[in-house]
Amino acid sequence: MMYDWWHSGGWGMGFGGLFMLLPLALLVAVLYVFIRPFESNRGSDQRSRTPREILDERFSKGEIDREEYEMRRKALNS
Repeated sequence: MMYDWWHSGGWGMGFGGLFMLLPLALLVAVLYVFIRPFESNRGSDQRSRTPREILDERFSKGEIDREEYEMRRKALNS
């Protein structure tokens, strides 16, 4: 009888271990996809800022001058 490498556990043993890990890898991937959106919001106390708050911040940082600040503030109030 000839030695049958494939059916005697040669290369097939390696693939068997790989196929056992495949469902575990798929489970981890699915959990990651579903949990990831919640991770970005966890621990975040930031609320969305109003346009007026953004404008005030830009003025206080010196990004815009007083004239532009007044013009944009009036536009926001309209």
